Parts: sequence; structure tokens; C-alpha cells
Amino acid sequence: MGALRPVRRTLLRDTAYTAIRDAIVRGELPPGDPVRDVGLAERLGLSRAPVREALARLAEEGLVETKPQSYTRVTRLDPRAVREAAVVVRAMHELAARAAVPLLTGEDIVEMREANSRFESATRTGAVGEALQADDELHDVLVRACGNRAVAATIARHTPLIRRLEWRQFAEASALRSAELHGRLIEACAAGDADEAARVTARIWRALEELADEPDLL
Repeated sequence: MGALRPVRRTLLRDTAYTAIRDAIVRGELPPGDPVRDVGLAERLGLSRAPVREALARLAEEGLVETKPQSYTRVTRLDPRAVREAAVVVRAMHELAARAAVPLLTGEDIVEMREANSRFESATRTGAVGEALQADDELHDVLVRACGNRAVAATIARHTPLIRRLEWRQFAEASALRSAELHGRLIEACAAGDADEAARVTARIWRALEELADEPDLL
């Protein structure tokens, strides 16, 4: 848990949530590890209240599990839960791509190309966090452009479960999320081809569903 650092005292509940969620996704808080509001609050430089609220939210999202008067711990990686999350996230990204393409600007396309360049560089050097951040930034262009807040909220809700697997199996996941596939998506967007953009998007995310089915990954 060495990466957990004191945080700014603004939007404390949300900041605590983000810090703890990211530590779980990166494996700094491993599956099965107990998590205590007192210890986390001390590490984050917060009071216990925002940490408790953050843990309650993480429990709703399947990243921690709690038994009253007994324990709160990081959930173990569950192939079924990852697969179900990936199905939902794929559907939402496909919807976002189809809706966003007619609305994209030249600046949006440039932003996607730059994100893909960062993704390619990061995967080449094995920089997991940078690669996943670049991947988020690329797809977020379409999510933002589609303007559907329900789509954005659903993606944000379910993506961390998938990210846990991607952090653990980065080589396989980065091969599935190739820069070449991203390039095909960007070209479809630049050409105004919403159907092709949706098809490529579905292929990218469907591959992560299949990653959860690999027998020895979890």
C-alpha cells in the first residue's frame, strides 16, 4: 500500500473512493486483503467518515465485500463477474461509438490519434498504468461526444472490475487492445462510418470478455 498518499481535502468521499479503487485495481490492495477504515484513513490523511463512505460504494461495485461486525476485504477476482462487467461495458462503448461518430470534430480525431500513440508507446515499454490511461482517454472521446450521461456512468461503474484483470494480465490484455485495432476505430471515426466504428469497438471489448474465460488467469 505504499502508493497510497495523503490527498487534498476536497470532495473527500470521492477522492478517497478513487484512491482506494485505484489501489485495488493495481493490485496494491490484493484480493482477499482486509481493509480497515482506520488504517486507510491514516494513510490517506483523512477522517474515517469519507473512507467508510468510499468503502460502501466500492462494496456496491463489487471491489470489496463486507460482513457486518466481522470483516471488510478486497474481493477475489471472479471470472464470471469480470465477464459480466465486460459484456455491459462493451455494449455501452458500442452505443457510445455509434452515437458519437456523427458528432466528432477534427480536434476529437486528433485527440484519439494522440491517445493511441501514447498507448502504443506504453505497451511497448510495459508501462501498464500509462497504457490503460491512454486507452481510457481514447475511448473517453467517444463517450464524451455521445453526450449520454447514463452510458458514461455505466462505463465508470463497471470498468474497474475489468481493469483489475488487465493489470494482472497486461501482456495478454494489451495484445487484445492493440494499437492496430485502435487505429481502425479512429479511421472509421474520421470517415464518419458509425457502423464500422461500432463493430471495431465491439471487437476490442469482446476480446476482454474472452480473456476472463482463460482457465489459468485468475
